[in-house]
Amino acid sequence: MIAMWSEDAERLALLELLQVRRLKRRKSQERAWRWLSELAWTRRTSQRDVLRLVDDHEADLKTLLDRVWPEWRAAQSRLAAAGLSPTDADWRTLLDRERAGAMPRPMPTRLNRRTATAVVGPHSKASLSETRRQALAEIDLTRDGLVRLRPTPGLALTSGTRALEVDVLVPVLRELVLTERSLRDGTKLDGHRPTALLLVENLGPYLDVAPPDGWLVAHVPGWNTATAQVLLEQVCDIPVVHFGDLDPNGLRIVRHLRYIRADLRWAVPAFWSEYVPARAIRKKWPPELVTREDPVLVQELACRSLWLEQEVIALDPRLRNALLDALPHA
Repeated sequence: MIAMWSEDAERLALLELLQVRRLKRRKSQERAWRWLSELAWTRRTSQRDVLRLVDDHEADLKTLLDRVWPEWRAAQSRLAAAGLSPTDADWRTLLDRERAGAMPRPMPTRLNRRTATAVVGPHSKASLSETRRQALAEIDLTRDGLVRLRPTPGLALTSGTRALEVDVLVPVLRELVLTERSLRDGTKLDGHRPTALLLVENLGPYLDVAPPDGWLVAHVPGWNTATAQVLLEQVCDIPVVHFGDLDPNGLRIVRHLRYIRADLRWAVPAFWSEYVPARAIRKKWPPELVTREDPVLVQELACRSLWLEQEVIALDPRLRNALLDALPHA
């Protein structure tokens, strides 16, 4: 019995029924509502999906609350003091307010989003609702992603009055890694300007693809692109080409990146279709995801319920010219 009432929402159903004498059917309390509806303690009302408490069974309900939620009277008092009702939504509001009131002081001016959410929410992976975000006031929240870059010769980094030639680092590190915080704090790409920026979805092709001369290559996995956005803001004067998988997730990534950089080009070489018979993966696309504005090959793959991974053409010698063809032509 106690295991059934392990969730706050279910225990609050009991408290609401006791205090308000009514209980509306809600998704978060579905199991509790159904269980109560089968007892002699409740009756259906003329209102749709609303139970009422039978007065003679108030003591039974209190006994159950004492068993499954010994602290229910204290919880009831906390809700009343805050001017809130014993509903699941108001209980979450109360807990948010209490966590906000218990925040350490003073708070840092910048926090990782997960750290901040753990302070004002039930755990670090909870949603950051508007109420929780307001509790954080002016704190700058970061996702703290990384941008991995294969730099071009002559590239430099500057931050304030400091400058660093990337050519000094490449022989040791092989690539350049920039953090979101460094970019937001003013670290900029300087020196010899790349011809174009190539965004690559998957790690293998990012490391193994042979880009055209003078192209800067960046690894941009998924559509959590907060860090990549800061980078893209610094290269608004050069073309940007994206090379990724031809699957639903790959399409969503392209669309997300185009919110940030509307002129982004999508590299979908025509020769990629030659790989369909032997290398395509048979998987469905979500209905209506693909439109007529998408590349023809993408439309064909969606119609045939096929996906193509970018790895299969990463070493194709024709890819370098195909990337050049993706650039805007004067």
